[in-house]
Amino acid sequence: MASITGKVKESLVGGTDEEPNLSAQTKEYFYGHAIKDDESEEPYLGEQEFIDAIAPKGEDYHKIKREQYAILFSVADRAQKNRVDIHDWSVFTNLLSKPDAEYDIAFRLFSDPSTGLVDFNSFKESYARNRGEGTVPFNWDSDWAKLYLGGRKNRHSMTYPQFAQMLRGLQGERVRQAFLHFDNNGDGYIEPEDFSRIIRETASHKLSDHLLSNLSTLCNISPGSKISYANVRAFMNVIREMDLVEFVIKNAIHKSDDGKITRVDFLNEAARITRFTLFTPMEADILFHFASLDQPSGRLSISDFARVLDASWHSTAGRLGSRGGTMIADTAQHAVAKSRSFYEDFLVSAHHFGLGSIAGAFGAFMVYPIDLVKTRMQNQRSSVVGTKLYQNSLDCFQKVIRNEGFRGLYSGVLPQLVGVAPEKAIKLTMNDLVRGKYTEKSTGNIPLWAEIMAGGTAGGCQVVFTNPLEIVKIRLQIQGEAAKAAAREGEQFNRRSAMWIVRHLGLVGLYKGASACLLRDVPFSAIYFPTYAHLKKDYFGESPTKKLGILQLLTAGAIAGMPAAYLTTPCDVIKTRLQVEARKGDTQYTSLRHCARTIFKEEGFAAFFKGGPARILRSSPQFGFTLAGYEVLQGLLPLNGEHAAEKDIGPRGSLEPVTGLQEATAPLPYLRSRNALKIILDLDLGFGRPRGVGEAARRGWLPSVLTPSAGPKSSD
Repeated sequence: MASITGKVKESLVGGTDEEPNLSAQTKEYFYGHAIKDDESEEPYLGEQEFIDAIAPKGEDYHKIKREQYAILFSVADRAQKNRVDIHDWSVFTNLLSKPDAEYDIAFRLFSDPSTGLVDFNSFKESYARNRGEGTVPFNWDSDWAKLYLGGRKNRHSMTYPQFAQMLRGLQGERVRQAFLHFDNNGDGYIEPEDFSRIIRETASHKLSDHLLSNLSTLCNISPGSKISYANVRAFMNVIREMDLVEFVIKNAIHKSDDGKITRVDFLNEAARITRFTLFTPMEADILFHFASLDQPSGRLSISDFARVLDASWHSTAGRLGSRGGTMIADTAQHAVAKSRSFYEDFLVSAHHFGLGSIAGAFGAFMVYPIDLVKTRMQNQRSSVVGTKLYQNSLDCFQKVIRNEGFRGLYSGVLPQLVGVAPEKAIKLTMNDLVRGKYTEKSTGNIPLWAEIMAGGTAGGCQVVFTNPLEIVKIRLQIQGEAAKAAAREGEQFNRRSAMWIVRHLGLVGLYKGASACLLRDVPFSAIYFPTYAHLKKDYFGESPTKKLGILQLLTAGAIAGMPAAYLTTPCDVIKTRLQVEARKGDTQYTSLRHCARTIFKEEGFAAFFKGGPARILRSSPQFGFTLAGYEVLQGLLPLNGEHAAEKDIGPRGSLEPVTGLQEATAPLPYLRSRNALKIILDLDLGFGRPRGVGEAARRGWLPSVLTPSAGPKSSD
């Protein structure tokens, strides 16, 4: 008997001063977080260092706060010295490796070290101390409690298996007693507000914000304005079987043609899969009620169920409300942020360069007629009498069709498409590359200055392709009106091809006006990309678990292009004047400064914003089409391994994977520490108060049985 007692005590509090037999990796992990005692220089983990070791930073601790992991510190701190040394760490890590570690941790939190049992009176006192203020009381003399603990005259301590099984059913008994507490007239019904309070007090750490904020609507699944005990029991059953519910949903959706299912589909699939657990009609009603609050069609997708199935789901505002909580949503940016070598960077960049080329050509073609009108409006010299051909952009559009036909709207489109592909590709790729390199891998944060710098860098790099493209395109676009002017004066006009213009200008000539091009493209991209990113996240609510539709992407791209396009119009006017081939009688500009001064002197300040509306009408939809096409192509043609890399990102990181029965990627010790806290909070949410363990012990929040001197009490 003494030998058994000794083994139990050794397993609980340790019993040797020898160096523990730890793996090199475990030792390295301990020493990587440990601090040293000033006197003995012995390494140890304080409360904060312990939290850092078992609760990785960068996770979204939405339901169970990171500070709450301090409650496990008292389990690891076997001698209650307010520190965890290498011996304590050895015992704790060994405990976490056990298959039943979650329940074992909860047991050790309340068990008496000298007996290895949980004394009822000590446990009850600890429960009372930690119970949240104003919560519904729990009767430990109920018939349910007597079955586990014995009656008043025959009370007994609990062994580990008994205690674990008692915890398993405790939450359901708390709900039952709370229902009776609010069922004042004994008719088996309570008010929706009382039901909401019961669930919040007993299970809020396991439920999504969507469920918690809509609990009172449960009364709508049946006639009347109150909630019956059958409703409450069915709701708790759905929560208890949530993993099975998700498995059934995934199977049913996989068999669906449109990725959506009805209540009938769910019940039919459940009948195929389950043998011992059958869902009642009320349980199915409850599941579909909460999943369809914003989608009343009756056919629901996995994204609708995610708000119910995913305990860590919370609103966009909560997820993106502060810059500190922003996560990486863009596939390309995420891929760059997660890459580990130059080779990976090159592959990612090359892949997205190709996608950007296709998207850029698509966007340019869609808005080319507007671009042609913009160019002709900007080249119009109002200071020369008789040369004003167009009254406004609409007049220009009509005259082009009337004089040159519909094909005239696409004059010079071929070199535009050939050139715009690498231009837009390098812009998109450079923006993703720079954003990725300044994005924190753990949190997905990127500072605003880095977003602006990424956009500006992208705009500067694109000039390598933009300037030759622009000068050829502009000269082709102007040929139509030049031909008309020559015909009016009886002169012969020879149309030039794109290749003739390239040969005529030469390499140096192709970069004429490059300074103005830089002056336009750098600020344009510095304004555009951050605006686009924040519109997607802050306005449309994009996140790793919510992908925007094509219409939302188009809208975000178009809105972001408006201020960027209009504010950089003066630079675009100067660039156009420098690059266009001056006609007879037109002023010849010698430099960027000379051009700006001459325009202001001859035509006034308003001339700098010529074609501004057309530029907005062109740039906004063009970048909308380009960015929307780019992101759609990223989803349709992913680089091998990109989607796999995305699985471990999201508001929950690796502890709480995105909904879809995916494995959590965190090590088991992390996951078991989290699960142990969930079990402890099933007792009462008061055990999870985010206060330091030292302070909690001083104020009496932690069980007195954790101190070495505490022993079992013999009576109530």
